[in-house]
Amino acid sequence: MQSQLGMLVCLWFPNKTGMKETFATKKWGPAMALSVLAALAASILPVNLSSQMPVIRFVKDPDPAPAFKVKDLEGKEVTLEAYKGKIVLLNFWATWCGPCRAEIPSLIELQTKYKDQIQILGMNVDDEDETQVRAVVQGEGINYPVLMTPLDVRMAYGGITALPTVFIINTEGRVVQKHVGLFNPVLYETEVRALLGMPVAARVEWFEDTGQVFLKHADRASMFPGVNLSSLTEEQRMVAIKKFNAEGCTCGCKMTLAQCRIYDAGCSISLARTAEIIKGITGGKATGKPETPQAPVEPATPNVPGPPAAPPSPTGSTSPN
Repeated sequence: MQSQLGMLVCLWFPNKTGMKETFATKKWGPAMALSVLAALAASILPVNLSSQMPVIRFVKDPDPAPAFKVKDLEGKEVTLEAYKGKIVLLNFWATWCGPCRAEIPSLIELQTKYKDQIQILGMNVDDEDETQVRAVVQGEGINYPVLMTPLDVRMAYGGITALPTVFIINTEGRVVQKHVGLFNPVLYETEVRALLGMPVAARVEWFEDTGQVFLKHADRASMFPGVNLSSLTEEQRMVAIKKFNAEGCTCGCKMTLAQCRIYDAGCSISLARTAEIIKGITGGKATGKPETPQAPVEPATPNVPGPPAAPPSPTGSTSPN
């Protein structure tokens, strides 16, 4: 039975004012230490129990991480190329984002522990006041570069409208995972250790990116949140999916219907339009019970060992698009 390390908070389309009012900053240093000890202890399990080990997942045939050249708060030019050979964690965050602030202590610990093998980059977004960012960096004792991320870099990584968002880049400079929301810190360490070839208390599996990491790969997807294709013939499914990828959503997202369904499962416009397309293909015949739209989740969230005692998580509601 696999144990799952769940996402503590997932913030979709965060609102600056709302987050300031709702979330409080929490430091998790001790919790991370306990989590890591639990993960390492589990590594002594007999080999014949490997089928019951938790699972972490990475993209097979991953895309190169979009290159950038941005100055950090000290005026030093930062490029991804400079860190090739290391594991890189691109942490998109903002000072007003409560969950972003909550995970900073665990990122500091991770950078300290694996300083010669990884590099965390704090990709600050939506903060116009550099002075405030500097104050947070100094106050938290952040030990990794913090960059004021320009719009073109944010767009290269998919827009980054949910915070925090972390991209995991392997030693070859390719993006092998993406996490949206606040996760237990042991998840990142488990992934880092696996990518470095170090022992982990988890099995590694591989998945095809069908839009979970880069939306441009939504054309590979065969399933979409809230869309029921189960009663279509294979030929009809192919026609429907082709239309989903050819037609743009009119909700204002500037994405295809396929991308919008993956990116924002709560969008009623793309949901209604995909239903209309299916109805048109089937000649108006019912295609089975419609699926109930689910709240946005990260399809590729790995399962890894949870900590002995889960740290308290911020509470609050998510903001729909």
